[in-house]
Amino acid sequence: MGLKTIAGAKAKRISAAIAVMASAALTLSGCMYPEEQTPGNSSSARQAVLTVQDAVDQFQQGTGLLPIVSADESVPRYEKFKIDLAKLKRMDYLGSIPKAAFENGGKDQFLLLNEETDPEVKLLDIVVYQKAVDVQRKVDAYMDSHGGEIPAGEERYPGFWALDADELGSKLDAVKSMYSGQSLDYMVDEKGEVYLDYALDIATAIGKAGAAPAADADLRSYLVDESYYVPVKAPEYRWKDEQPLAVVS
Repeated sequence: MGLKTIAGAKAKRISAAIAVMASAALTLSGCMYPEEQTPGNSSSARQAVLTVQDAVDQFQQGTGLLPIVSADESVPRYEKFKIDLAKLKRMDYLGSIPKAAFENGGKDQFLLLNEETDPEVKLLDIVVYQKAVDVQRKVDAYMDSHGGEIPAGEERYPGFWALDADELGSKLDAVKSMYSGQSLDYMVDEKGEVYLDYALDIATAIGKAGAAPAADADLRSYLVDESYYVPVKAPEYRWKDEQPLAVVS
């Protein structure tokens, strides 16, 4: 059996696994991922988020502004509005910067979502982010030396391919999901942009919600709703054929 045939069979098994997981998750409606076993819902993460959320709320009430660092429009949604923890501390809205914060030697970046309606504090796992950035550098270097060719394996979704580590000639650092603790696969799009595949986590989160989502819903929101963490380097997903499908945005 040829390499492409093997890769194709593997991709089909992965797709089938996602479909089975999605179906089972919808049936179980929340029996999976008990709250205390979800990595992204630890008590330390909860306490840190609640502390900073209170500081952000008080800052907004007192100044009419949000304590965020300006970001370019090109910055992805789940990386965009970093909270200025130093300003909150300097202005006495925050007693101390949380130990979990990157600014204090921790592994998390504090972000703000829903900034125009109901500002909500979330966390970005810097360790996962940095691993994805390192892989992006390797892909960029490969493309530079191969005339723009992408080190792509089997197509995972329309416009997304598994990252071919053998073609890249480099071992890829394993990445664990902040939602389930399971390994996440690297993907690449036609521009060479590196992503992580959260389809299985999304399927489980949808099952916990107890109902199939709207066809036009961005399914990443399910992960955000189920955890204190945002999905790192995740493409948009839509619900199609009873499973999450990554889509080119």
